[in-house]
Amino acid sequence: MIYSDNAPITFDDPLPDEVDIVVIGGGVIGISTAWFLQERGHRVLVCDKGRVAGEQSSRNWGWIRQQSRDADELPIVIDSINTWERLAPEIRDLTGVNIGFERRGVLYAASDDEQLAQQEKWLDVAEQHQLDTRMLSSTEVDELVRDRSGQWRGGLYTPSDGRAEPFKAVPALAKALYARGGSVRERCAVRDVETEGGRVSGVVTEVGRVRARAVVCAGGAWATLFLANLGVRFPQLTVRATVARTAKAPDIYGGGASLGEIAIRRRLDGGYTVAASGTNEHYISADSFRYFFDYSKALQASSRYLQLRFDDGLVDRLRPTRRWRADEVSPFEIDRVLNPAPSPRALMKMRDGLDTRLPKIAHLPFEEAWAGMIDVTPDVVPVMDEIPDYPGLFLAAGFSGHGFGIGPGAGRVMADLVEGKPAQHDLRRFRFSRFSDGSEMRPGPGL
Repeated sequence: MIYSDNAPITFDDPLPDEVDIVVIGGGVIGISTAWFLQERGHRVLVCDKGRVAGEQSSRNWGWIRQQSRDADELPIVIDSINTWERLAPEIRDLTGVNIGFERRGVLYAASDDEQLAQQEKWLDVAEQHQLDTRMLSSTEVDELVRDRSGQWRGGLYTPSDGRAEPFKAVPALAKALYARGGSVRERCAVRDVETEGGRVSGVVTEVGRVRARAVVCAGGAWATLFLANLGVRFPQLTVRATVARTAKAPDIYGGGASLGEIAIRRRLDGGYTVAASGTNEHYISADSFRYFFDYSKALQASSRYLQLRFDDGLVDRLRPTRRWRADEVSPFEIDRVLNPAPSPRALMKMRDGLDTRLPKIAHLPFEEAWAGMIDVTPDVVPVMDEIPDYPGLFLAAGFSGHGFGIGPGAGRVMADLVEGKPAQHDLRRFRFSRFSDGSEMRPGPGL
């Protein structure tokens, strides 16, 4: 089940007059940030324009992956997977929901020596962080993926990597936050940030004002537009990714695997989540031209995997609303949940990939297909930082398809930043100023 704006509202708390921190965005990053802030005794309000986890936080693959991460992200991801493991029973105790967390491993299978050599390069990073990542032989891959043996040259494998159910995990974490005293409000768009004496003093929502000493913008694909209204430039573009789930299937592999043209993840319901490589799509918009030079290196690196689309409302995308007043209806109230249609081409590639790679489950119907809009920065890693021109305004966005796995770790990072605590990780790569201080954009491993 995928959220739309017609989905029932779960969280409808009264709007408080004042809190310590307002978090904008009820995705995995926003809810995780609120979780740690509330755990440390702060009064926190999460506002979401649509539904908690209504967009990419419930639409992703459900991988919680350390393997092949950007080296600068990896320490936060390691913290995150350990935190997911700790949170899973706590969430179950507070809400009765099993989020499906298990360490069942992530595998990247290689069909030739060139792929194998590329995968092997990451072993140095894994060794530095004492991960259990290792290279597998052809026979070992066949023992893991019990379907059509003999098609793989070998692979990269991290047994300690995990999986969970995105549609269950983030809403359940929000319910657990609420059970512990946190405030969450759906269908409550934040229109503006207010300041006093040169620093943040609160927000204006569509239903009223809330005073706060700090605001965290965890708006995902919407963060660029929200900041533009404040006069803040944040280069970020969106990419449509399509996913499907099969009917209940034989257990051919228990974790997440990239298998040539397709990727799969075993689900709690006994089926598989399926995606196809090379089917991410960017819809050309005004921001495509506005940030073109920021993305020049990323476009070169991803040209094989990214399709450019000019259809479906191009004129409207070239003339977006970028400024509004606090007493005006904002774009977030007009389009509350990004709910793009799945790509027919991607679904066809999934079926072809299953036929080629996994004949034992190729006959199974897709019980549901969906798409989501992934927020991507020029270097394919997020921003986790305070906005220099807005003391008290923090940004956690641009997770570039990695948000679900890194979410709790990023939430802890943001809680530390808001509290002014020394960083537990090296955050220089994730600073906001990298887009304006002449830093070279160094794209990470990609989506």
